[in-house]
Amino acid sequence: MNVIEGKLRLHGSENIAIIASRFNHIITDRLVEGARDAFLRHGGKEENLDLILVPGAFEIPFALQKALASGKYDGVCCVGAVIRGSTPHFDYVAAEATKGVASTTLKYGKPVAFGVLTTDTIEQAIERAGSKAGNKGFEAMAGVIEMLDLYRAMEE
Repeated sequence: MNVIEGKLRLHGSENIAIIASRFNHIITDRLVEGARDAFLRHGGKEENLDLILVPGAFEIPFALQKALASGKYDGVCCVGAVIRGSTPHFDYVAAEATKGVASTTLKYGKPVAFGVLTTDTIEQAIERAGSKAGNKGFEAMAGVIEMLDLYRAMEE
């Protein structure tokens, strides 16, 4: 049996975008830092990384659609934080962001990572943005990198 898998490596010429929501920026700023760190650690070049800021997680799919339609990016890392409140707003935003990113990813066939935190508390979000539970922005970018390498391996 032949195993085809991607590795955590960039060739240095990949253009990647990070799409980040500004809402809950105390959390999302850390996720962006983690994603940038992963990109640079695995062979990416600073000039090949763009940061696209949107108001909130609900707007991420719209920016993703525009970014992928431009043909400029080989992959996109989406990060944000939706923290549960006392109204059903959380459920709507989290669901629509998830569905929007998934459908746009399938439409364009490019590696996209969904690093949008959906937590019950601010403490849980902090844990996932660089403290106890690692940095989910770093992990999301690592997923984009691995998928880019997998796509190359599948084309060979």
